[in-house]
Amino acid sequence: MAEAHQAVAFQFTITPEGIDLQLSYQALNQIYLSGVRSWKKRVSRIRNRVIKGMYPASPSSWLFVVIAILATMYMRSDPSMGLIAKIQQHLPLSLHVSLSAQGQTMLSALVFSTLLWLSLILALRFCLKLLLSYHQWMFEQHGRVSNTTKIWVTLLRLLSSRKPLLYSYQTSLPHLPVPAIKDTLSRYLESARPLLADAEFKRMTKLAFDFECNLGNRLQRYLKLKALWATNYVSDWWEEYIYLRSRGPLMVNSNYYGMDFLYVTPTSKQAARAGNTITAMLLYRRKVNREELKPSRVPGTVIPLCAAQTERMFNTTRTPGVETDVLQHWLDSEFVAVYHKGRYFRLWVYRAGRLLSPREIEYQIQKILDDPSPPQPGEDKLGALTAGDRIPWFQMRKQYFSSGVNKRSLDAIEKAAFFVTLDEEEQGMRGNDPAGNLDRYAKSLLHGKCYDRWYDKSFSIVIYKNGKNGLNAEHSWADAPTVAHLWEFTLATDAFHLGYTEDGHCKGEVDRSLLHPQRLIWDISPEVQAQVCSSLAVAQALADDVDCHVFPFRDFGKGRIKTLRVSPDAFIQIALQLAYFRDRGGFCLTYEASMTRLFREGRTETVRSCSNESSAFVKALENGETAEQCRRLFRLASERHQNLYRLAMTGAGIDRHLFCLYVVSKYLGVESPFLKEVLSEPWRLSTSQTPVQQMDLFDLKNHPEFVSLGGGFGPVADDGYGVSYIIVGEEMINFHVSSKHSCHQTDSHRFGGQIHKALQDIMSVFSADTKISPHSKATVEPQPKKNL
Repeated sequence: MAEAHQAVAFQFTITPEGIDLQLSYQALNQIYLSGVRSWKKRVSRIRNRVIKGMYPASPSSWLFVVIAILATMYMRSDPSMGLIAKIQQHLPLSLHVSLSAQGQTMLSALVFSTLLWLSLILALRFCLKLLLSYHQWMFEQHGRVSNTTKIWVTLLRLLSSRKPLLYSYQTSLPHLPVPAIKDTLSRYLESARPLLADAEFKRMTKLAFDFECNLGNRLQRYLKLKALWATNYVSDWWEEYIYLRSRGPLMVNSNYYGMDFLYVTPTSKQAARAGNTITAMLLYRRKVNREELKPSRVPGTVIPLCAAQTERMFNTTRTPGVETDVLQHWLDSEFVAVYHKGRYFRLWVYRAGRLLSPREIEYQIQKILDDPSPPQPGEDKLGALTAGDRIPWFQMRKQYFSSGVNKRSLDAIEKAAFFVTLDEEEQGMRGNDPAGNLDRYAKSLLHGKCYDRWYDKSFSIVIYKNGKNGLNAEHSWADAPTVAHLWEFTLATDAFHLGYTEDGHCKGEVDRSLLHPQRLIWDISPEVQAQVCSSLAVAQALADDVDCHVFPFRDFGKGRIKTLRVSPDAFIQIALQLAYFRDRGGFCLTYEASMTRLFREGRTETVRSCSNESSAFVKALENGETAEQCRRLFRLASERHQNLYRLAMTGAGIDRHLFCLYVVSKYLGVESPFLKEVLSEPWRLSTSQTPVQQMDLFDLKNHPEFVSLGGGFGPVADDGYGVSYIIVGEEMINFHVSSKHSCHQTDSHRFGGQIHKALQDIMSVFSADTKISPHSKATVEPQPKKNL
């Protein structure tokens, strides 16, 4: 109980003479300083709210308008055309009595100037919104920019010349448009053509036509009404029905992971790596709170992207419900939750309003590592409740964690800034089997032991025994680019800015009077322990079924791909189509994640990468057509893919529109055979590119070993593959492949080999002058399933 006594500001005892009050001035001073920090944050938020509320104007522009109006009045001219005089007539009677005529005129001029200034702000914001609604620039050929786009860029630069805060553009971003239903159905049928036989395609065409003529227009009217009323007609339904209403486990099915550097581990000391990692994340949180982060932009442009997802990054937890979960977000927590060897701790990271130094956090982490106390009964595997099905977790939470000591301990986890696991394993590319170790590293981050992560938290960081680290993120509150931005900052700040001493410790001094990490206390009943075992069995079966394969592709990267005048993403996506065709002998519905953050509160849209053009190229290559013919078909496929990606980014995608039409049909209680069939089609190949957004943080020219491994996710379909890739620098592409052992048709290692071979074969097309031999199907032998 020594820690508890240190936290008490004053103590008292009852004596015969009265109450003996003993004040601790040091503790009261810490309370005072903590309050000062809190008020500084409030003032900062108010100031930022004012500044971003008037963007693209500035506070100083008000003074400019006032001086201009007063100057014209001094020259005996009325810039208000009589409005100042009317304002003066309507001033309160008390002001007419207390102010002279000249004073009344000055006050009226100030009121008019302020109203004029606010009108100018609204006009500028409207102009900025109009400019950001222009997307034709994305469809113009490289090097052939139209005069309209040149004028647009100039105007956009002028309006964006003042340095914006993180959320400055939010109110100026356009709303996501509702595509015409005819266009969506036409694009859907085009995407389905390479996947369907003639008779099936004819049937789907008829279903689509019937839907358009009958139910479709009725549903579309409701959707347009929502688009007029809501900020974004997709995002709230997408968050609720795709994520929060899922009753299955979050682990593997929804959560995703991010990895450490591939070749480098900055320190081998677990506590030190935790100290720097936690510090870097809290520094990022400080930047988010102060809105000091630069708004994300489309790479190479001044076009801003929506930053709404950043708001719930920290201090957020997904709590279970019967039908739907709830995302709960709190104000800044001054602590993080830590798990080690079956025990949970609350670690305070601020003292008297001051963020602890990395060395002090290392010192506190080391105390947790050195703590010999055993877990309380039922505590060690408690996290399995967040890894299993949602309804049992809701029932346990409601009955056994809604009051008393269990609620206090659960609050300490759920209200924490984020969750930290001090893992007892060693991970990374090491030893005699570096490739196999990367696979085990991926599985560890994706699901761990099924009870040593808190999968409900917005994200959990994992610090391994050998100093390697990683991240597991919950998906409902944000998409991977938002988390990747945080993770890039964390890795770069850890390695290049905070750094380590020569012996691997964090830098800085230690105040050894710090409050010790606080053990969380639980009262776990036999009923809860039984449910923990049940949830763990569900999660363990899911984890054992996941087959992960991670491999760096070093033969070439985006540098060589760009010499072909081809989009690197299109190159990889077509290679994935070729790899899948060789692996499974056909094509499948393919999901590639694209973003719609050009619009306010935009999230993602689907690019259906399997197109008529990509399938034509794959067939030509496999049938041994000439290199010239293959090159022509490949370029058509690449152009088609880029156009699909642009359509998705600019709000003209297929799947989110169809999804929302389906939701409306459910609300109206009507059935659509067309929508039901479309929404039930499995995504057997689900892909995503991990974006590299802050290359300026990494000096890969002088430190090429600091390359990121990116991250990955579990397979979407039971008989499919999940493929994530990150294009690092000019000469490397890292791939993450996942599938399920229970499906005998899939094998992540085999498919990884097919991807490697497909990339090589496509590149060889551009250097070959003869026919390509259709021998490739036998080049990658199936490998036996691994029981990991």
